[in-house]
Amino acid sequence: MLINCSNYLEDKIDGLQSLIELLLEYFDDASILATDVIGKSMSASKYETTIKDHYLAERGFVARVIKGGNLFEYSFNHWEEISTLKDSILKKFKEHSAMVEKLELAYYDKAVVNKEIAFETDVREVKIGIEEVSLEDIILKLKSMNLYAMSLSNEIIDFKCSFNYLITSKVFVSPTKTLKQAYMASDVFGFVIARNDQNRNVSYHESIGELMGVEILDAFEDRIPEIIMATLELFNAKKVTPGIYDVICDPKVSGLIAHEAFGHGVEMDMFVKNRALAKSFINKKVASDVVTMRDGVSCVNQVASYLFDDEGIIAKETIIIADGILKEGISDYVSANRLGVKPSGNGRRESFERKVYTRMTNTYFEKGNDSLKNMISSIRYGFLLEGMISGMEDPKHWGIQCMIAKGREIVDGHFTGVIIAPVILTGYVPRLLQDISMVGDETFLQVGSCGKGYKETVRVSCGGPYIKTKARLG
Repeated sequence: MLINCSNYLEDKIDGLQSLIELLLEYFDDASILATDVIGKSMSASKYETTIKDHYLAERGFVARVIKGGNLFEYSFNHWEEISTLKDSILKKFKEHSAMVEKLELAYYDKAVVNKEIAFETDVREVKIGIEEVSLEDIILKLKSMNLYAMSLSNEIIDFKCSFNYLITSKVFVSPTKTLKQAYMASDVFGFVIARNDQNRNVSYHESIGELMGVEILDAFEDRIPEIIMATLELFNAKKVTPGIYDVICDPKVSGLIAHEAFGHGVEMDMFVKNRALAKSFINKKVASDVVTMRDGVSCVNQVASYLFDDEGIIAKETIIIADGILKEGISDYVSANRLGVKPSGNGRRESFERKVYTRMTNTYFEKGNDSLKNMISSIRYGFLLEGMISGMEDPKHWGIQCMIAKGREIVDGHFTGVIIAPVILTGYVPRLLQDISMVGDETFLQVGSCGKGYKETVRVSCGGPYIKTKARLG
């Protein structure tokens, strides 16, 4: 099924272009981003079922104008006569300018008019669209997955299964651009709670997501037995003895490291504020020769894949690390302007009402040539780390902390059956990356959401292959 741009936005394109023409009578440049995002979040557990609007659903517009090099934005979610919208923008701009003058404020620097020319449309296709399945049928599917999971062990207390989808339509109009895009992103999340006869409680979660339709539910259902098995083995988990170990990171842990280590750390609005150590390491060695990392939207079909960002910049692939060398960061239009570089198409908003920030899209290690079997055989004593819980980083000092679901003990190249959990991986980012000695031959990405400074949530993905390195565990 083809996901077409929403009729609501299609009907507004001529009006948006007319509004741009009116604004150009007063401003040096003008652009408008129009957004229409619909979606639902549905879940079923032993005790309840829920259906609600997705928290990222929205409909609105944001106009950006430039006057004398000064940039101003005005957002609105009501559609009125074009002349009325123009008058509202002018009124707010004058009020803003008067406030700046009264408070004797100074603009950081001058904004440059974007003269890039582009007229493109991108629409995506899914196997099963949301219009082809009733919400009742989806809830029934979620309930059946709950019952299936709980039937696999009498130690399962509950299995909450959630399905979330977003259908995103965006239009960007400026004097030199008319861009349209539409796509559907879905994810399924399973959360397990179990208790054994010693009254020990454990929990575990698993999720998948992609630019897919309702067919993603069947893909997740196939994984339920392994999710339950992964939960139950936590009953016998032991605490790790703190220390530095040889470790193999599964693709989820690799992705967490990529996201936290050189994802936030190379968001170039942090370069502008001198809050990222990576700024002083461009074209310097920060990882081993076998490490290449990228952020981009076209090489993968993931939840953060798009044609253009929220500033109308056509997105591209950014090679962050190439053969161990830190090559470049990712940027929004304003930060790129301030730093004198070309924007990478990473300007993203949580909503039309929020400011643009430099944000990651799909951040991952590229695959190498090593097999998992050879990695395991190469370890005299260490752990295979599996599953991510959460992560934290400090871009200014390159510290990292990753909460990992579990680790499997390896002795002389073989699993012993010992499980450690939970696991905290900490360290200095370049040291961790420079110790990578083997990189797997397949890459996998996982879905997630990312905040910036405890807010500004956007959808992202991260991943990589299995990688072997040394890490401090605790």
